[in-house]
Amino acid sequence: MGTLIIVLTYIAYVLIVVVYTIKITAWLKMPPHIRWDLYPVIHEENYRYGGSYYEQPEWWTKPRPRNTWRSLFYSLKDNFYMGEYYKRNRTYWLCLLPWHLGFIFIITFHILCFFAAVAMFGGLDIAANAPHVAGRVFYTILLLTGGFAFVSGTFGSIGMPIIRLADRGLRTYSMPMNYFNYLFFLVVYGSGLLAWLLLDPTLDEYRAYWLGLITLTPPELHPMTVLHIILFDIFLIYLPFTRSTHYITRILAYFFIRWDDEPNLPGSELEKQIVGLLGRKVSWEGKHIPTGRSWAEAAMESGLPETKKDTP
Repeated sequence: MGTLIIVLTYIAYVLIVVVYTIKITAWLKMPPHIRWDLYPVIHEENYRYGGSYYEQPEWWTKPRPRNTWRSLFYSLKDNFYMGEYYKRNRTYWLCLLPWHLGFIFIITFHILCFFAAVAMFGGLDIAANAPHVAGRVFYTILLLTGGFAFVSGTFGSIGMPIIRLADRGLRTYSMPMNYFNYLFFLVVYGSGLLAWLLLDPTLDEYRAYWLGLITLTPPELHPMTVLHIILFDIFLIYLPFTRSTHYITRILAYFFIRWDDEPNLPGSELEKQIVGLLGRKVSWEGKHIPTGRSWAEAAMESGLPETKKDTP
């Protein structure tokens, strides 16, 4: 069984990295979006009142400073607080936030377990009574991260379907796949919670598991821990094919769509992209756009038959 979970874990992590890399590469290669020009744009100097560089005389001749740190902080706050949901539906937010945080923290927990295993391989003892302070700090962080992930993920996975079923508006837009995900994630988080509370309160088996991964030595684990690890590996394999890709797409949407205020200046890279796209042929047909013409031609001509004017 130890060999099985090692092989399955390697397959899961390789697959999730490869699939996400393919998806992100495809997203970044997509044509430029239709500009929103919605303000405030968070990286602008005058974002507080919705200002932009367009306010400056001859703005095209001046540099356009961007506060990248403010943008990063905002996107992180959005993922860890989800303030828009809090403003619009606090009952939904009460379950949605723990559910999302459970996902973030369970991934973080396993990443930290990997680094803990590397440290253990290098000779660092990680325990509550470890002789070195680094070992005690590492132990505490792992315990807090893993415990919070199991508790918040379980709570959110139970609360989300209840909220969706109780709210008529949310129920209307829910699909069977949503409820399947809640159930599956509940099994993943719940198995980890039970293994932690009943069998492994110090999470020692997870550290042994990751040490076995990097040393290719199958560890001896309790069946409940093994069950959670197998479920988590399946969770990783399943994740890139679900709507949970929005953890990445929402960040891309912020930086490359919502906050993209790059001007289309003569000779710019953006102009080259747009010119190239305008030269592509229209692949569909309508009363106002005949097929076979370029997008530039379609934009300049209505495509509609001219109406005859009545002569007096």
